Amino acid sequence: MCIVIALLAPGQGAQKPGMLSPWLELDGVPERIAAWSAATGLDLRRLGTTADADEIKDTAITQPLVVAQSLVAFEVLRERIALPADTVLAGHSVGELAAAAMAGVLAADDAVALAAVRGAEMAAACDLEPTGMAAVMGGDPDEIADWLIEQDLVPANINGAGQIVAAGSKAALDRLAEQSRPGIKIITLKVAGAFHTRYMAPAEQALRERAKDIITGTVGDPTFTLLSNADGEPVSSGAEMLELLIAQLTKPVRWDECMATMARLGVTATAEMPPAGTLSGLVRRQLAGVATLPLKSPAEVDKVAALVAEHGGTQ
Repeated sequence: MCIVIALLAPGQGAQKPGMLSPWLELDGVPERIAAWSAATGLDLRRLGTTADADEIKDTAITQPLVVAQSLVAFEVLRERIALPADTVLAGHSVGELAAAAMAGVLAADDAVALAAVRGAEMAAACDLEPTGMAAVMGGDPDEIADWLIEQDLVPANINGAGQIVAAGSKAALDRLAEQSRPGIKIITLKVAGAFHTRYMAPAEQALRERAKDIITGTVGDPTFTLLSNADGEPVSSGAEMLELLIAQLTKPVRWDECMATMARLGVTATAEMPPAGTLSGLVRRQLAGVATLPLKSPAEVDKVAALVAEHGGTQ
């Protein structure tokens, strides 16, 4: 059987207290985290080990912490195995920065630095007016999207597997929560504001203006198949991917399209970088027969190595 592997990088909301702890036991990881802490002005080691859930849900903290966690695990993975040339990479929201670094578009240092600025600017944009997000579970995706637009809300994350995340003003979200439809469940999310909507325009502008100063390395073209949240399609140009990464702050995340492309490319297994679990769950519900490996500790890297050995290919 031919094995086609996709490596996934989760976004905000996947963070867990203590998630960095097992990885810090590996050679070189404490030094890597210390360097990223100095670059971002955040104590990522403490935040990833002893900080509680309330502290690490802060957008300005969560985004660089999640990207750093994913990239640490990816670097451990690359030290142990050579990835097949047909490996597919995709990240959800801020996880796209990690995926871009994994694909060679950005240096890991630059991806973490961009995540820190992205998180801080998005947090600042959230403070401008009361907005939020809510998960809408069930129903026909097209009908739900139309319904949300009628309610003056944006289908900001179209995640597939029967899940759409609505975003907009708190008033509109309150009205939505008071409504009911057969088979529909609405869950208010504990986030700072309406991500991936027009409300994030100040953050997009700030990130665009600062990106050229943050990126110290070269922007390269992807060395693996890299999917974009914009439409789920592969991106072949590093410069185009960087533009998409910035523009995505105000555009919906089409994770459903990313999964559709994985199916089209014949993906048979996914390995989700830590903090893993969310994207693996969506894949299990949407892509029948695709094996999922959520990496939650260094020991699970060996399972990915076993898949690569079964594939028999190298980069």
